[in-house]
Amino acid sequence: MSRTMLAYRILEWEHPAEIVEVPVPTPGPGQVLVKVAGCGLCHSDFTMLGMPAETGRAMGWNMPFTLGHETAGYIAELGPGITGFTPGNAVALVSPASCGTCSFCVRGQDNNCPNAPAGRGFGRDGGLAEYVLVDDLRALLPLHGLDPRTAGPLTDAGATSYHAVRRAVPRIRPGGTAVVIGAGGLGAFAVQYLRLLTGANVIAVDTDQARLKLAHELGAHNTLVGTNEQTADQIRALTDGYGADAVLDFVGVDATIATGTAAVRPAGAYGLIGAAMGRLQTPWYGGLPRDGEVFNFQGSRIADVQEVMTLAETGRIQNNVDIFPFAKVEQAYKALHDSTLHGRAVVTFDH
Repeated sequence: MSRTMLAYRILEWEHPAEIVEVPVPTPGPGQVLVKVAGCGLCHSDFTMLGMPAETGRAMGWNMPFTLGHETAGYIAELGPGITGFTPGNAVALVSPASCGTCSFCVRGQDNNCPNAPAGRGFGRDGGLAEYVLVDDLRALLPLHGLDPRTAGPLTDAGATSYHAVRRAVPRIRPGGTAVVIGAGGLGAFAVQYLRLLTGANVIAVDTDQARLKLAHELGAHNTLVGTNEQTADQIRALTDGYGADAVLDFVGVDATIATGTAAVRPAGAYGLIGAAMGRLQTPWYGGLPRDGEVFNFQGSRIADVQEVMTLAETGRIQNNVDIFPFAKVEQAYKALHDSTLHGRAVVTFDH
């Protein structure tokens, strides 16, 4: 094994990331070294690039660190005391960090863990490097037939969308309607889950015709170009006039929040997943679905990732990716920023 490796790291607060050469980690007791095959990119990485030092330090983040939290690869080396894994095993790494012992974790709500504000790719070294160190064996999920080069997005984009759909399912009536606002990387997964888990009519909303075409191919019954002042009325026209049973907003700007809350029928659900920091500009009274549910969350549970992996391994969902070699990582981020991707951006490593 080489003594050094290439990594895409943030070296200073509020500075662009760079490709640099760093030492290959050595696994200690209870740790595993993973040779990265592929790592997905996420819009949240842009937030990290612009994060002020005082904010990052308050969350326990350390600088510098390597980006990348959608990671899969192969076991490269086991630290002392590790059993149950063999070098060469294909694995995916759970994206959100969690302690495993707090009251949330022991109830299976590990995405709400308050004891792990830093994790791989956010405050600690992530998967945009040739190797990554794993010190929580709960985060290592064996891959059964999935390509580690492209499996990474399932651990975050795929699992987050799954969590959102599972939250909304109890509010969706048989023969009802579910709306996905933002048919990009997460929304494309949500369309598939809604078709698998409900009998709902699925409406996909996006400004990008190519994304709407893909959403239709993945199972959306209807597609709408939006959002605008007419979108909520268009959704009601496609239902019984009362609106959708559930609206999942994977964008989160003012316009999508206004449309989404206005398009939910009484006793329905609006889920805000997109982190664009929008606001509801109308009073809550009369502006939120009557007798309904409004929810948000951050990240997904380990159980969500496991169930998503099973769906992918059995061929029941598609994982659409655009592949970039590590040398073109900055080009991949530009494509993500400019919304020119067809799927989820994945950076791969040739060893």
